Amino acid sequence: MNRIIYKEGSNKLLYICISFTLIYVVMKKIIIAIDGVSSTGKSTMAKDLAKELGYTYIDTGAMYRAVTLYSLQHGFFTSGGIDERKLQEAMCDIDISFRFNPETGRPDTYLNGVKVEKEIRGMEVANRVSPIAALGFVRRAMVAKQQEMGKAKGIVMDGRDIGTVVFPEAELKIYVTASPEVRAQRRLDELKAKGEVASFEEVLENVKTRDHIDMTRAESPLRKADDALELDNSHLTIAEQKAWLLEQYEKVVTTD
Repeated sequence: MNRIIYKEGSNKLLYICISFTLIYVVMKKIIIAIDGVSSTGKSTMAKDLAKELGYTYIDTGAMYRAVTLYSLQHGFFTSGGIDERKLQEAMCDIDISFRFNPETGRPDTYLNGVKVEKEIRGMEVANRVSPIAALGFVRRAMVAKQQEMGKAKGIVMDGRDIGTVVFPEAELKIYVTASPEVRAQRRLDELKAKGEVASFEEVLENVKTRDHIDMTRAESPLRKADDALELDNSHLTIAEQKAWLLEQYEKVVTTD
């Protein structure tokens, strides 16, 4: 870098070359695991956080929803429950991927090459996803895929067992909760915005049922990791949540 200085009493310029060293501060890439009960807005906060940090967002809930949609499409749900044998045989034929949507600025879910973002968010899938996600062979297949996706770090992943099973070594773990009534209203608002018809009572029952199944299943039950930070967002705005999350992130990446 050159500094140009006028010498007093002279028309000449003195060029003084000053050497310097540039110091680049590179933030370490980490894994951010966001777990919690359904309809707490985990996906929204995870997507926004990933976008803010320039990280990759992976929606694990969408992966289980995609398996559920596939099961519905292929008649694996019967009056007696789920035809587990047929589903297990079909797992190798289920390809789930995410593609960035420039219009929304977020990734869309694809099932065997077909965009299914809208289909997996409906009540038909929502009412059946917990039993599918409780199946051991389904969870093991999804966990393996999720771990492969997160090898390079620099990811934000939300779900039910990210901080306890998928990435127990994650540097930042968040557990999100809110009252069942608040969550049911949020979910109902989402459904209405998409033109779907549902009652508050129906959605509330779905929320409570999913909580019970998620927390009591034998394979990877929903629970708060011992080292996770708990966030009750019942009365927080999206902006307040984002500020809190960024604060926790800064604490982690600036700590040796």
